[in-house]
Amino acid sequence: MKPPGQEEFEASSAHENVPAGELDSGPGPGPSPDDPSDIDCRELGVPKDPLLFIQLNELLGWPQALEWRETGRWVLFEEKLEVGAGRWSAPHVPMLALPSLKKLRSLLAEGLVLLDCPAQSLLELVEQVTRVESLSPELRGQLQALLLQRPQHHIQTTGTRPCWGSPHSRKASHSEEALLKEQHQNPLRQKLPPGAEAGVVLVGELGFLAQPLGAFVQLRDPVVLGPLTEVPLPSRFFCLFLGPPTLGRGYHEMGRAAAVLLSDPRFQWSVRRASNLHDLLAALDAFLEEATVLPPGRWDPTTRIPPPKCIPSQHKRLSSQLREAKGLSAPHPAPDEDRHRHGPHVSSPELQRTGRLFGGFVQDVRRKASWYRSDFSDAMHPQCFSAVLYIYLATVTNAITFGGLLGDATDGAQGVLENFLGTAVAGAAFCLMAGQPLTILSSTGPVLVFERLLFSFSRDHRLDYLPFRLWVGIWVATFCLVLVATEASVLVRYFTRFTEEGFCALISLIFIYDAVGKMLNVTHAYPIQRPGSPAYGCLCQYPGPGGNESQWTRTRPKDRDDILSMDLGLVNVSLLPPPECAQRGGHPRGPGCHTVPDIAFFSLLLFLTSFLFAMALKQVKTSHFFPSVVRKVLSDFSSVLAILLGCGLDAFLGLATPKLMVPREFKPTLPGRGWLVSPFGANPWWLSIAAALPALLLSILIFMDQQITAVILNRAEYRLQKGAGFHLDLFCVAVLVLLTSVLGLPWYVSATVISLAHMDSLRRESRACAPGQPPSFLGIREQRLTGLVVFILTGVSVFLAPVLKFIPMPVLYGIFLYMGVAALSSIQFMNRVQLLLMPPKYQPDLLLLRHVPLSRVHLFTAIQLVCLGLLWIIKSTPAAIIFPLMLLGLLGVRKALEWVFSPQELLWLDEQMPEKERSIPEKWLEPEYSFSGSDSEDSEPMYQPKAPEINISVN
Repeated sequence: MKPPGQEEFEASSAHENVPAGELDSGPGPGPSPDDPSDIDCRELGVPKDPLLFIQLNELLGWPQALEWRETGRWVLFEEKLEVGAGRWSAPHVPMLALPSLKKLRSLLAEGLVLLDCPAQSLLELVEQVTRVESLSPELRGQLQALLLQRPQHHIQTTGTRPCWGSPHSRKASHSEEALLKEQHQNPLRQKLPPGAEAGVVLVGELGFLAQPLGAFVQLRDPVVLGPLTEVPLPSRFFCLFLGPPTLGRGYHEMGRAAAVLLSDPRFQWSVRRASNLHDLLAALDAFLEEATVLPPGRWDPTTRIPPPKCIPSQHKRLSSQLREAKGLSAPHPAPDEDRHRHGPHVSSPELQRTGRLFGGFVQDVRRKASWYRSDFSDAMHPQCFSAVLYIYLATVTNAITFGGLLGDATDGAQGVLENFLGTAVAGAAFCLMAGQPLTILSSTGPVLVFERLLFSFSRDHRLDYLPFRLWVGIWVATFCLVLVATEASVLVRYFTRFTEEGFCALISLIFIYDAVGKMLNVTHAYPIQRPGSPAYGCLCQYPGPGGNESQWTRTRPKDRDDILSMDLGLVNVSLLPPPECAQRGGHPRGPGCHTVPDIAFFSLLLFLTSFLFAMALKQVKTSHFFPSVVRKVLSDFSSVLAILLGCGLDAFLGLATPKLMVPREFKPTLPGRGWLVSPFGANPWWLSIAAALPALLLSILIFMDQQITAVILNRAEYRLQKGAGFHLDLFCVAVLVLLTSVLGLPWYVSATVISLAHMDSLRRESRACAPGQPPSFLGIREQRLTGLVVFILTGVSVFLAPVLKFIPMPVLYGIFLYMGVAALSSIQFMNRVQLLLMPPKYQPDLLLLRHVPLSRVHLFTAIQLVCLGLLWIIKSTPAAIIFPLMLLGLLGVRKALEWVFSPQELLWLDEQMPEKERSIPEKWLEPEYSFSGSDSEDSEPMYQPKAPEINISVN
């Protein structure tokens, strides 16, 4: 005679006894070998244990109808079943009461412990667990029947109501199949990697038991225990804690304590290797030694602590455990390797000098040639398609914005069409030949400033701009080739955060200043005047004598008209007094006719709307509104959406605001010139030699701009596998500078922000993530195809000129302001500037403030502010042509800071120079001795493996 419950158990026995290796644990890919937890295990030389899913089943209904019901589950964090709401709680850090851990320890010490159980099914497991001398045969049979009852699971399938497994409704074979289908459709299953195992904790109160019953079982081979767990995983651990009714929820808390123990990596590591009860209790005691106690009355026990943004590394805990197990010190990563994680690049083979002409360049070519075929095959992934769309729109936005500003800076010598064409040609060639094809070439702020200075110099001295610019480009290419031959790129080892922040802050301020300055020009061109004043008039569209086009009618002062014709870019408008406007067929105050104050007001409105809308969309990514996919799309395309909004408002209101100037045909913006620039034009012959001086300054600027971006892109935290190519990249830039100079196209270097955005769109993350755990960063999908396709599409966009002419210039100025503000707010320098104005009690808990006195932090920030101010002053004076030399001077200032700050302070505030790193004692660089010599939490973040965060705007 079979005990009750065994029949329904045997009905599902066909789904048991599945070997762990044959079980499909979900379609999601498992953790990559580059997973942070794998890195810790490789460094320690220990195998990685499978992920463990723990489920708490509680016996409810005593003394009426007894049933098992799932009330909690753990992977890394705890999820409680909220019965009233019919849902699982948000994952949170579990909190335990010390008495529950003490009761659990005593019950384990007196109960049944099987650490190598050979059971192959739930029935065999139950029979072994109930072989307790204190149980009579009758009680043993009742307990076995009870343990074989199917528990109720709360399974929330997509698009359906929650499913509750019932012991009375699934006795038919089709119901068994339905139950198995529900288990496989559980969304939680998608988040567990292949090879994951399960642990089951059963707790409850039984009136027929006279004393507590405890059992802890580790199966020799994990086995699927039928419907015992909500996810069909092979079970490794089985815990049972039953006893007579007591006051409170003692057994529930004891079960939670057991589940939390099993979810702890160190305890799980110890138990998997335990051989007797003593080892099990030792693991529990080690857990208690590391537990943190919250004082009663100072904390609300019902508060749920959210999971941390970055799960702490288990390196220190596992290494100490290995010392205990092996009796020797666990291996630590080399100091160079640890520092390599956080920024310095001294160990990069690309930055080792060979001592031969073009030696570094040849090594880069050989290194990248072995990866060239995979650079295209690795792009065969759906993620690359979305990256192409995202970066294409960002590149077009950048080309439009910088094209318009370049047209203003050069008085039409170069414009949007040249920027589109040059971006396509230079970018595509760079993606095919470069050492780091993830880099996106573009116009940048510093190069734009130099173009403006060069044009102003040519105009003031009545020189032919494009021929003069051609010789500057020829000399720049020559100087850059010399830098490649002499392996000057190894100097990027000296580019620390101090230099990078000064450079990025200068670029950001240039963006902000130019955007605001352009808007002030618009308001100066159209000041608010009272009706009847001499400068008051209407800006009207009217049919001219030639059909749809008309000519400017000068009814304003000449200087004001010059500003108007430069900023407006419209050909079928005229600025006339209202009476004359009506006589010419216009309609004052009607569609297409706006007074001058209207233009100023609406331009300012579009400027602020595009800026604020782009900033708001960028902040959506970190908000709690909308699904994560929607937030990412809105944030990634913030610039594009802001431009579309501004254009829509302009078109809807029929505003005559200044528009982007684009040519109607595929020809250079400057009338009368061809695509090839004449070497001399009207300039004297000796100017070809004199151009070497500004070319030397531009070479320094291009070297700094290109290599600072390359240093940022090739940081170790991005986990690039194919290496960098500093020398090869600079060689490609030199060739492209020569090509664009001959064609009269803008100069291009690596754009930091848009290149980082490109890498962000190609980041590989683990899909199998435990509830509450952020996806693990696995690296970047390194390939050449996305950039190549982006620039080909950008070249095709040259034929969008009829559409681009409707983009209001105030909208582009607003986007330009947004780029500057977003980039400026993303650097640590701004956080330290805010500390200058913040009382100490309101300052955030920054790591550097724990290790560096506040006065020293302020001194370091003040020095950076002084350097930034000097750079800005020089840029704004007639001596601005030499400001690239001042950028190079930042390296000298950083070197001099070693006389002011100690190595420990510089390690927190900045980074160490290469030769200084070798002189710092290793104990200062190891995480256990981070300036304090303690194992406190203050030093732990120094060792955290960083996943790159890209939180700056796409320019």
